[in-house]
Amino acid sequence: MNIDRFEIRVPEDALDDLRRRLHATRWANATPSPAWQQGADSAWLRELVAYWADEYDWRAAERALNGLPQFMAEVGGAGGQRVHFVHRRGAGPKPYPLVITHGWPGSFIEFDALLDQLCDPAASGADPADAFDVVVPSLPGFAFSPAPAAPGTSAFQIADLWAALMRGLGYERFGAQGGDLGAGVSIALAARHSQAVEGIHLNFLPGTYEPSVDAAQAPLSPAEQDYLREKADWVALEGGYAHMHTTRPQTAAASLNDSPAGLAAWIGEKFRAWSDCDGVIERRFSKDTLLTDLSLYWFTGSIGTSMQMYWENRLQPFRFAAGQRVVPPVAFARFPKEINHPPRSWLERVFDVAQWTDMPRGGHFAAMEEPDLLAADIRRFFKRFRE
Repeated sequence: MNIDRFEIRVPEDALDDLRRRLHATRWANATPSPAWQQGADSAWLRELVAYWADEYDWRAAERALNGLPQFMAEVGGAGGQRVHFVHRRGAGPKPYPLVITHGWPGSFIEFDALLDQLCDPAASGADPADAFDVVVPSLPGFAFSPAPAAPGTSAFQIADLWAALMRGLGYERFGAQGGDLGAGVSIALAARHSQAVEGIHLNFLPGTYEPSVDAAQAPLSPAEQDYLREKADWVALEGGYAHMHTTRPQTAAASLNDSPAGLAAWIGEKFRAWSDCDGVIERRFSKDTLLTDLSLYWFTGSIGTSMQMYWENRLQPFRFAAGQRVVPPVAFARFPKEINHPPRSWLERVFDVAQWTDMPRGGHFAAMEEPDLLAADIRRFFKRFRE
């Protein structure tokens, strides 16, 4: 596998173009309504756009990101998929290899604080023997990983890429962790590569996860019935973005790839709605943090290709036949402000749930919101696989 060092270098004319577009934003008219009731709040969005145009320092963010050990690999040989990834080695006697996968609307930058905890546990007072070698790939079509050359790349095919990447890096056995789309990739890794994947840690359950339910032998429990009702209610009221991604991603991409203000509205609203922030985004994410994520989508032109994965996952859902099991054990960290809260029994229909943690706080962006809690839970689970 051919691996090259990678450094982010955004041309100055791309920065000039972004500022020009932000200053020229054509603001939408709207009937007055309570803030955030119908989507991104206009006053908040105007403030964020003004900051992005005149105060945000991309070059400082770029320097910080280039402090991460980043690489580009041709996975699958010549003509295969090029994958951008961070590979940070652990500071400990025998670091355990772990691949962590991000989701949407996130990116590899979600795990900055988590990497500190996992790769150098002694720095935060944890046991150095619990160090990890962490690989954080960018999903195909996200940030610096090019989009697949042909249709058909869902979580399952990405899992095959990750297995090949980890093997190419010299890891024959490893663990996987993920939330959002990354949870789906981690599940697919366990399902398709159980000879290499020893266990997976999840902080989200994909919406397409569907175990077989035998009404006679294992009917739905009251908790499972409540969960499915709550999930359906959430989809009806909050799932418009996902329906667009799974059915008409290219229509949405045409506008979001052309308007940075539109991109900020589409993504920023999700950081507020899905996090444990009590309705105030800045309680969890600074403007600079949010804008670094937005800038990655903007400068790489990847909003459309990132949404494509929703389309592919709809065509290849996580449906499990009667009696079908995933062999590697699973840990699940359930955060209170996550967008769904499955009961343990719902996962146990398919998985060997070896560890279950109800977290005291945190939401969808767990690695950014509560890196200490998430790191401790990950360390506890994977301790069983260390020699």
